[in-house]
Amino acid sequence: MPPIHTLLAFAAASAVLIAIPGPSVLFVIGRSIALGRRAGVLSVVGNALGNIPAILATAFGIGALVASSIVAFTVLKIIGAAYLVWLGIQAIRHRRDHVTAPSRVPTSRWTLLRQGFVVGVTNPKTIAFFVAVLPQFVDPHAGAVWLQLLVLGLIFQVLAVTCDSIWAVAAGTARTWFARSPKRLSTLSGTGGFMMIGLGGALALTGAKS
Repeated sequence: MPPIHTLLAFAAASAVLIAIPGPSVLFVIGRSIALGRRAGVLSVVGNALGNIPAILATAFGIGALVASSIVAFTVLKIIGAAYLVWLGIQAIRHRRDHVTAPSRVPTSRWTLLRQGFVVGVTNPKTIAFFVAVLPQFVDPHAGAVWLQLLVLGLIFQVLAVTCDSIWAVAAGTARTWFARSPKRLSTLSGTGGFMMIGLGGALALTGAKS
């Protein structure tokens, strides 16, 4: 296990990085705006589950291989980007479906978890981040390296889920306020869809090594 001071330093660095809105945050906000707080929180959980393979891959050395392979990195990037765009289009197409019953999420929780999982597991930046940052906080003299990497990855996950859930609740609360006007709710749901499409486009245009 890494020393306590190392864990605290990693937690502080992770908190700063997580607080800056990135792909996961924009995805969660988009889902919360389009479908409400419950959908946003479930998307957070699904996205976190999707990050677990990246943590395991990093801990056992596969992450370094993927991060160094332009082909593997690009394939994951394209799949993730296309999926985000598809979700955004669906949100725009069905934006008026939420007007009559804004508090009801017309999607099963398993579907929402699965969608969040796909977004998380196909985000190539997750593996790149873990490979680049986690090893810097590993102490070779503090025990098994793979175990230290797993612990650091789990700490990051806990912080990310907490922060992203706050974003989800905040965005979902704003959606509830807008729901007082059917027109505003429809516009807001469409906005969430455009955010996801924009996120997908940004991911697709990002350089393979960025």
